[in-house]
Amino acid sequence: MFKMKLIITSLIFSFGSVYCLAQNNNAKSIDVLKTETAAAIQSNYDSYKNIALSIWDYAELGYKETKSSSLLQNTLTANGFTVTSGVAGMPTAFIATYGSGSPVIGILAEYDALPGLSQDISATKSPIENKPNGHGCGHNLFGTGSVAAGIAIKNLLASGDLKGTIKVYGCPAEEGGSGKVYMVREGLFNDVDVVLHWHASDNNAVTYTSALANKSAKFRFYGVASHASVAPEKGRSALDGVEALNYMTNMMREHIPQEARVHYVITNGGKAPNVVPEFAEVYYYVRHPDKATAVAIFDRIVKAAEGAALGTETKMDYEIIGGTHDLLINKTLAINMQSNLEKVGGVTYTTEEIAFANTIQSGFTGIIPPINTAGKILPLQIESALGSTDVGDVSYVVPTVGVNTATWVPGTIAHSWQAVACGGTDIGIKGMMVASKTMALTAIDLFTNPELIKKAKEEFILSKGDYYYRALLGDRKPALNYRD
Repeated sequence: MFKMKLIITSLIFSFGSVYCLAQNNNAKSIDVLKTETAAAIQSNYDSYKNIALSIWDYAELGYKETKSSSLLQNTLTANGFTVTSGVAGMPTAFIATYGSGSPVIGILAEYDALPGLSQDISATKSPIENKPNGHGCGHNLFGTGSVAAGIAIKNLLASGDLKGTIKVYGCPAEEGGSGKVYMVREGLFNDVDVVLHWHASDNNAVTYTSALANKSAKFRFYGVASHASVAPEKGRSALDGVEALNYMTNMMREHIPQEARVHYVITNGGKAPNVVPEFAEVYYYVRHPDKATAVAIFDRIVKAAEGAALGTETKMDYEIIGGTHDLLINKTLAINMQSNLEKVGGVTYTTEEIAFANTIQSGFTGIIPPINTAGKILPLQIESALGSTDVGDVSYVVPTVGVNTATWVPGTIAHSWQAVACGGTDIGIKGMMVASKTMALTAIDLFTNPELIKKAKEEFILSKGDYYYRALLGDRKPALNYRD
């Protein structure tokens, strides 16, 4: 069992610029810039590891990521960025900017954890006492790796090897809070030419598949409390309203497109069996590859909720919590990022890490990928879209490209204790460094090749068509307390 023993005396540090101003007007070649940039990121492995593991330890939920966001902001400030915090009405959101003029390249960073996924850094299930949350989607790595890429590009801008502007977007509450949607709605990406992002995974592959559009809400039922045995006839159960809604929704599953996903959790079902619940709440997600279909299915659930309230003589209201678009794929950018991912290469395990991986995999069922797939790069390929992300909204306002890297043992599923464990080890850090290097190398191509950006924008316009972007969550303010 691995035990986490970190003594971090200082996490605010400044990376010296690896690059010198070109002398005698002899600019460095792109290959040299890329080689040196990858080496510069790797040379700060331990510093970035400390940051990622600190955020892993904080494990803060969406819109509550105070320490995680501050650590990333302070790191960027110490490295010469101008940081604007609290953007788009979200206290833990920020934009860090360096440079001036065009092109403007954005990099997304996430850092929220998930509830109920407490786990130690060990290869067997081992929750940490009094620590209920965990980074089951690898956002501790996501945020740190993006900051590392941003700093690497900043150093190139500072040395004069590149010209333009780099922006790192601190994006809170990706897990259900739709943080980026509010940033898009505020126009914070309007001056950006291309946005780069990445995500933790169990393999190395450029994102070449869309995402499911998603609309979520909390349905709240209000009844009349009463003694459940002495005077049940005087009560009206709010929990009955929730259960009636869930029953009708489950019947509805037979009559919605097979690509749809509907799931829920009862967040409040009453406090005692002998008290008729006067309040109950259920939290719903609706997903589908087509945003209009996702909205239509959600509207049917609203009607079911109204019927449930009518039938149980309760009252109902609902609060939209999140809503995200599908993801527009940009082939031009994907091809370029693929070449850079292949240049960087995958993840190599030590003997100890192989033993750790074997233990992790011993609990898996079904087909288990070989451990050495962490070192391989998958070709560009379209697969079924199963997840959702608020990066989708960004992709509808600016050309966007992303990459997944092997931060988890092959075969690991997101939102699992195994993912939490891997994200706190060098297995996770190695995958994070692959992502950081890949984004930085792709950014170098964007800064030095205007034709690449032009072609990406032309493809973006064709892909978007005449669709006018509207946030699926409407005009509501950020749901800052959605995890309460």
